[in-house]
Amino acid sequence: MEVSAKLKHLKVSPRKTRIVVDVVRGMEVDKALDQLKFVNKKVTKPIEKLINSCISNAEHNFELDRSNLFIKKIKVDEGPTLHRWMPRAFGRATPIRKRTSHVNLVLAEIKDSGEIKAKKQKIEEPLKLGELQKEPTETKKPTSKKSAKKEDVKDDTEDEKGKEIIDPRGAGKGKHTAIEGDSKGFVGKVFRRKSG
Repeated sequence: MEVSAKLKHLKVSPRKTRIVVDVVRGMEVDKALDQLKFVNKKVTKPIEKLINSCISNAEHNFELDRSNLFIKKIKVDEGPTLHRWMPRAFGRATPIRKRTSHVNLVLAEIKDSGEIKAKKQKIEEPLKLGELQKEPTETKKPTSKKSAKKEDVKDDTEDEKGKEIIDPRGAGKGKHTAIEGDSKGFVGKVFRRKSG
């Protein structure tokens, strides 16, 4: 079952109206009305009234359920243009075109039409305690790996104590910085070349 409603001579250009209409095309009626609340355009109120009018047509004339309706077709056509003019310099007049638009809306039922099918959720039965299979958990001894890692770390730090620390800033052309290290690995002083 299809239900239609029309909005004629809307004083907004069709180009601006189509921006809002494209947002709600194909949506369920309640979701479309919720979506229009968050669109910040002048056209949203007339389109919201049109959708509510079409819903009331469906409920009153055809006894359809509101929750089973979706926007099957919504189309914006160009209406008559009002021609006005504005005076400009040197006695000229420039035209002003005040465009209007016609909106045609068609609602259809979700279940009857093959276009949108209502989604059914599959609910699985809860498992009983007797049906659960307990899997044995294997316990690994990570002590050997950890101790090996600790030993490697100790060896690396001991090797680094006797080495010179190289500053990446000193790798430039001028090598302005040089860092000296003690036998303990402590950074002592930073020497910079004085300019001039």
